[in-house]
Amino acid sequence: MATRADYLKLHFIVFLWGFSAILGKLVSIPTMEMVFFRALLAALGLAIVIYARKESFTVPPKSLLYLILIGFVVALHWVSFFGAGRVANVSVSLVGFATNSLWTAVLEPWLNRTRIKKFELVLGCLVLFGLYVIFSFDFQYKLGLLLGIMAGLTSALFSIFNSRMVRTIPSFTIAFYEMIGCFLGLALFLPVYKMVWGTHEAMLYLPTLSDWLWIALLAGVCSVYAYSTAVELMKKISVFLIQLTLNLEPVYGIIMAVLIFGASEKMGTNFYVGTGIIMSAVIVYPFLRKRFDQRKLMPK
Repeated sequence: MATRADYLKLHFIVFLWGFSAILGKLVSIPTMEMVFFRALLAALGLAIVIYARKESFTVPPKSLLYLILIGFVVALHWVSFFGAGRVANVSVSLVGFATNSLWTAVLEPWLNRTRIKKFELVLGCLVLFGLYVIFSFDFQYKLGLLLGIMAGLTSALFSIFNSRMVRTIPSFTIAFYEMIGCFLGLALFLPVYKMVWGTHEAMLYLPTLSDWLWIALLAGVCSVYAYSTAVELMKKISVFLIQLTLNLEPVYGIIMAVLIFGASEKMGTNFYVGTGIIMSAVIVYPFLRKRFDQRKLMPK
């Protein structure tokens, strides 16, 4: 059973992930390179933690391949998430990411072969309506929002996959091999990206001193600590509740972005109306979940 401390941990890591969008905006090198070096530092940091805790690096070969492939999904998630912040702004990236609850409501029952809970699907549709409100006006950041939505989809996918893996493998070990998978995926994709879509001469941009600082914070705080903690919480808290709580990430992130970046983060009325609709799903969920659980316990 989840305790109050578990829920506080969940909200704290959501706050950290909201702050990660700010850190990503501060890094000067392109998104691909930023994620590439973040994954490398995160893998090294997790290796140190596992060694210090005297935990095992050993996993079955089939599970190792599975974790590496999940790492590829994490790479796509980070590139989409931080790419959205670059082509649009932090606020747009975070709101697109909030669609993770919709994706989870649809994908988790399908992948786990369980029944879809109607109230979760309704809340997912509420998120969809909030996005419609944003898109229905003359919204200039459509590409950024679409990338944010891709970040939400990939977040739902690797969370569902991790909820299975954490039953048999320690959370730090899961995070370690997924960071290796993220690094390897980008190492394979970066040359292709540079040749096909790259507009710069350099094949690989190296971080500046200040970039290393921001990337190290991303890797250490938002990956080593937050990511592994989120995986551990999946033992006690449902994937959908974790994903729905992640919808608070835009609230934390947008407030911080407006305070730090000022006018560039200010949006039109329709954006905030749509965001309010999306955020209402977070407020409504605990009440609907409690009612659903009570009805399940009632004798038939």
